[in-house]
Amino acid sequence: MRLFTPSFLARSDTALSTSEHLSGSLSRRQFGLAAAAALAMPSALQAHQNPTITSRGTYDITVDRVRIDTGDFRKTGVGYNNSQFPTVLRFKEGEEVTINVKNNLNEATSIHWHGLILPFRQDGVPGISFNGIPPGETFTYRFPITQAGTYWFHSHSGFQEPDGAYGAIVIEPRGGERVRADRDYVVQLADNHPHSGKKIMRNLKRMPDYYNRSQRTLQTLIKDSRADSLQAALQERGMWGRMRMMPTDIEDVQGFTASINAQSTSQNWTGLFRAGEKVRLRFINASAMTYFDMRIPGLKMTVIQADGNDVKPVNVDELRIAVAETYDVIVQPRENKAYSIIAESVGRTGMVRGTLAPREGMAGAVPTMRPKPLLTMADMGGMMGGMGMEGHVMQNMAGMDHSNMAGMDHSNMAGMDHSNMAGMDHSNMAGMDHSNMAGMDHSNIGGMSEPSSVDPSYANGSGLIPRAYNGGKFLSYADLTAARPKYKYRKPSRTIELRLTGNMERYIWSINDVKFNDAEPIVLNYGERVRIRFINETMMAHPMHLHGLWSLVDVGKGSRNPIKHTVNVNPAMTMDIDVEVDEPGQWAFHCHLSYHADAGMFRKVVVRGRPA
Repeated sequence: MRLFTPSFLARSDTALSTSEHLSGSLSRRQFGLAAAAALAMPSALQAHQNPTITSRGTYDITVDRVRIDTGDFRKTGVGYNNSQFPTVLRFKEGEEVTINVKNNLNEATSIHWHGLILPFRQDGVPGISFNGIPPGETFTYRFPITQAGTYWFHSHSGFQEPDGAYGAIVIEPRGGERVRADRDYVVQLADNHPHSGKKIMRNLKRMPDYYNRSQRTLQTLIKDSRADSLQAALQERGMWGRMRMMPTDIEDVQGFTASINAQSTSQNWTGLFRAGEKVRLRFINASAMTYFDMRIPGLKMTVIQADGNDVKPVNVDELRIAVAETYDVIVQPRENKAYSIIAESVGRTGMVRGTLAPREGMAGAVPTMRPKPLLTMADMGGMMGGMGMEGHVMQNMAGMDHSNMAGMDHSNMAGMDHSNMAGMDHSNMAGMDHSNMAGMDHSNIGGMSEPSSVDPSYANGSGLIPRAYNGGKFLSYADLTAARPKYKYRKPSRTIELRLTGNMERYIWSINDVKFNDAEPIVLNYGERVRIRFINETMMAHPMHLHGLWSLVDVGKGSRNPIKHTVNVNPAMTMDIDVEVDEPGQWAFHCHLSYHADAGMFRKVVVRGRPA
């Protein structure tokens, strides 16, 4: 049984949505009819007519076969409320919700409420928290809304999510928004592919580079030879060949049409504003496989929320949003002109332009995509198992000199806290005995990489290090500070190492070299705080999502560490998160790249015990 299938199609909603105004005064049945009528309106208005459900208490969702039109291709997919546009659910913190989900498919389905903290039986993962929703049947979810912010929902069955089964969730805080805005838009990103999710997975298993349209050619060899030398170019090709990799292996699946709120560049999703107004944009990356770099040329973005949790405001020119993450930003256009919302894939193989405009019919400029990046040997650090300690990177150790650390005995160093070791000089540490440094177990780590001074979450020399389009500020995890502590700070009682492993040639993805079907559950104890250390031994970034429990990313800020539901782990890097184990039950834990999760990078987490 397939437990997971990420997939995404996007659709957004605005603060001035006609359907949202209607929902406040009509019955649920009347509202449903009104929303259906709104969807039948001309496409020029459709960006402002996405189904929005705001009725308090009870909500109805249908799961349907829908026709998807991206402007580049048409296909049959899966959607909610008989629409290719994602439904937007608007809740209020403190309410108790009842959500009736009717399955109109001829196969089982499910809905997972991504990022919501709720009883595990309501989490919506077949085989872990419930049995799924059979064809033709209705399942009723009931749970309290104990949080606020921007989240989303999607199917956790088969490949329905990549085929379009996703929507957005906006939860109003009990006391109102901390940062006020005049306009409020959901901006949901997707990588719509003409192939079905099932076909994509079949092709990847047959030929892992099936969708790689950026293969290296004779022309690139000639170019590299001119830049360096023929011998150097051939040696570099040989190293990649021995690893059966290519420096263009950044995106497994290319050939997609990127969209904002289910609308491609030609369909031009538009959000309206008046000059001087503050506009809140709720970015949600509902892609199956694609990371996006987000920018609005001519406007600074003030990041105020990450994964639904408020952060201290930080001004940036650009940000990278991993699959399944959400970021809320405030922008303030001062001129009555069209501004482009640009989402450019990290591999520079796809891009979508939406528009912020003072009136309908305007379109922002469409820039040329920037040059495609290439992976480097630094990004391969985790795969070079025979290279010992060279380039080992741990959380916040930027700037360390490891030149003489070869041969160190780390066998008894399990769990060591390195949060304050930035900049240390280890040049004289060769041969030191660390037998009393309890905690840090490096026995299973192959090659490792030192963090970059530009962004410590990337390997030094990585080809993926982000740089803003205008040379300005690019958001890093290190910039995120929780607006208020969620938990009293305490040290974790133990560390669990999870090596992110895989075999690109066979398209197998795993944790600690074990696929989900062969793995034992991860067992946690209610009430403890656990450190999870991700060690990425692959050449790809992995957005790791733990259901039901918050992840506090260790960026050295103690109780002010950012609180997230999805944590990106870059190639050849180590990332620590602390988990407050405060929800009993069984939970899914997986990479949110759809085809990586399906191929085995997935675990079940069991929380033993419960509140006294």
